Amino acid sequence: MDAGDYVFFSGQTAYNAKDYNGETCDITTQTKRCFAHLEDVMEEAGVSFDDVIKVNVYLTGMTHFNDMNNVYQTYFHTPFPARTCVAVYELPLGADVEIECVVKRP
Repeated sequence: MDAGDYVFFSGQTAYNAKDYNGETCDITTQTKRCFAHLEDVMEEAGVSFDDVIKVNVYLTGMTHFNDMNNVYQTYFHTPFPARTCVAVYELPLGADVEIECVVKRP
């Protein structure tokens, strides 16, 4: 959703791509795919990960946190955007991670 200076991106999972064929993957691969999906829609909006100010991460278990965080850290630089990370009972399409973000246009 475009709100002028801010753009709010809906949560992305590894499994909500148009070409998803039902295969499952580990948390590292899922996290990479979440960011790839976010990158695609951010590119359409003319912004990048450098413009992200807030990230929400939803995990089906905090046991996934370190693996998710290892990938997360490759997409952002210091100072990192504000982040919330919570464990939830389940996510759409059987995913183990969903990531959404807010961007401030440069």
